Amino acid sequence: MINQFTLMSEVHIQPSVDAVVAMGVYIGDKPLWVEQAVNSLVYQTYKKHVIAIVIDGDVSDEILTFLVDISKKTDNILLIKNDANRGLSVCMNYVVDWTLANFKSAKYFFRMDADDISEPNRLEKQIHFLQKHAKISILGSGLTEVNELGEKVGQRKLPKKHSEIMRFLPKRCSINHPTVAIRMSVFEKGFRYRENFMNTQDYFFWVDLAAAGFKFANLSDKLLKFRRVNDFYKRRGLSKSINEFKARFYAMRVLKRYSLGNVFYAFVVLTLRLMPARIVKIAYKVDRYFLNKGVIHD
Repeated sequence: MINQFTLMSEVHIQPSVDAVVAMGVYIGDKPLWVEQAVNSLVYQTYKKHVIAIVIDGDVSDEILTFLVDISKKTDNILLIKNDANRGLSVCMNYVVDWTLANFKSAKYFFRMDADDISEPNRLEKQIHFLQKHAKISILGSGLTEVNELGEKVGQRKLPKKHSEIMRFLPKRCSINHPTVAIRMSVFEKGFRYRENFMNTQDYFFWVDLAAAGFKFANLSDKLLKFRRVNDFYKRRGLSKSINEFKARFYAMRVLKRYSLGNVFYAFVVLTLRLMPARIVKIAYKVDRYFLNKGVIHD
């Protein structure tokens, strides 16, 4: 299958770009949330970044009109159109390759989803940390979970240090994908998202990078508002649940972290994922409670 990407805008900023933020936009996205997500990147305290927005297939006329208009008004928005829905991995890999070819000065690749909101100082804080910690290649952060109205409904507290992230990884994806910043040097070495996965691609990616020896960290700062809507517990489906199950065993195998506890956890989570939404909701809250208790921040 040939991917047909078309550039719909040009970036009119200085070539000394430090960072690229990549976002995919889809047919089911809500116009208001897309607007909030994009604006949260436009009004960052850090300014030396490109916002690469990939329209992955068809979207509503309202979303398309907003994206075209704001790309004309904003110097650092790159608008990209894919002729059909190819999935997040394909879109992110395209942005990575485009960045490597067009912005040699770019050092950092950020992720963002079209229904989330980055805090104004997100890029500044993550870049400042990476500048001070040369050994860290993948940096995530905490997040605040919000509902349809933007009201806080929860939070995620993840391990900060590499050793703790690795300890958690066979059980759960211990880097929040929409919060992540990755050094471009990771991609220069040939690593990419797996394009044969339509979901859980981030989990497999982290395992691949961990196996290759890259170092991870999480900031305790909650630098993103993550949209946890009413159908959140219904969206996982059989395919995603099975892929998560496979990812856990893949992590155990390549990271040599087989244990009775990790295997038991993988089977329990798979079973719970296939239960009715109300059971999944309770299990999610219980899991978050013990995760927050188990993670210690100095």
